[in-house]
Amino acid sequence: MNIIFMGTPGFAVPTLEKLHESSHNVVLVVTQPDKPSGRGKKLKSSEVKEIAERLSLKIFQPDKIKRQENIDVLKSYNPDVIVVVAYGQILSKDVLTLPKYGCINVHASLLPKLRGAAPLNWAIINGDTKTGITTMQMDTGLDTGDMLLKTEVIIDENMNVGELHDILMHKGAKLLIETLNKLEKGELSPQKQDDSLSSYAPMFNNENRKINWSLPAKNIHNLIRGLSPWPAAYFTMDEKPVKVYSSSYINDNSDYEPGYVIKADNEGIFVKAKDGIVILKEIQMPGKKKMSVEAYLRGNNFPNDKGTAGCAKTRRKKHQ
Repeated sequence: MNIIFMGTPGFAVPTLEKLHESSHNVVLVVTQPDKPSGRGKKLKSSEVKEIAERLSLKIFQPDKIKRQENIDVLKSYNPDVIVVVAYGQILSKDVLTLPKYGCINVHASLLPKLRGAAPLNWAIINGDTKTGITTMQMDTGLDTGDMLLKTEVIIDENMNVGELHDILMHKGAKLLIETLNKLEKGELSPQKQDDSLSSYAPMFNNENRKINWSLPAKNIHNLIRGLSPWPAAYFTMDEKPVKVYSSSYINDNSDYEPGYVIKADNEGIFVKAKDGIVILKEIQMPGKKKMSVEAYLRGNNFPNDKGTAGCAKTRRKKHQ
């Protein structure tokens, strides 16, 4: 089949590589325009563009795919199907209905759970023990199209989103090829999604990334690993953000106020939460590089008697 591939970040790269190796013909790669990056603001290509250039594939980078002149470009390639993996633009109905077999999306959750932009992160933040990939026939809704195939992955209790990302991007590539092969043979049985079972995985902002020490320790640990390595959970100290990349937690019934820093040593920074202690193991102080707490403490002190990790300065014990 003739395929137009749409994708932008590293998550989409294995799927493009698998398509290139398959019996299918990638006639065009559509990716986001180059964007200024770094201090010098030099234009940087997407990871999909970089691999497409290496594979000598034709590349198209419209700023808005929904414009008619850009749709006309897609039509000129007469695709049998458009494959979409984290492209980054909403597709109009004119694009969705353009190919013979429509548009197929590789979505990083077990739909209808976790529709939206950040399913990988929220699977971990929510404490899910499994997630996966769903290939889906796209429609005009937000990840609401008919489901085609699924594959599951177990989420280890200490897995972070970077690790889950790397597992699922390869699972997604394999499942997409299986989906296309079955589509070509007429062996797919699309299934409607049950909207009553759906949930949403929104983008992140300063509010939903901020650690709330009044929550259970396990929830805080899940937030940290669900946002590591990007965009990173954080707390504030002296009104400045401290990013956290790695943690563990223990149960503890002591009556320290939530957010109180009990101690800081080579094992980590011990911070009281609602029903336990969160042990911060890798942090990034304002203006500094990311480093282990052990490395940070070699040349710095972390205050444990004059303040708290993101709370107002509270009493050490609730009864004091």
